[in-house]
Amino acid sequence: MTRLKLEDLNDEKPVRLTLEIPARLHRTLAAYAVAVNGGEPKGAPTVERLVPPMLERFIATDRAFAKARKPRNSA
Repeated sequence: MTRLKLEDLNDEKPVRLTLEIPARLHRTLAAYAVAVNGGEPKGAPTVERLVPPMLERFIATDRAFAKARKPRNSA
């Protein structure tokens, strides 16, 4: 099986966020959730549970964002 980028779904206290996504993206995320669960639909994480770690991973691997966040030397 292909190794997926999303591995660990940590439990943290959530902050409520309302987000609208296209139906096509929701279906794709639901399919990804099944893949994360080893191809088994039963017990797969919900789309709502997938989105936060996916966003964290995206931000963590965005080189341009990391570069922009580095503190600039004021001297």
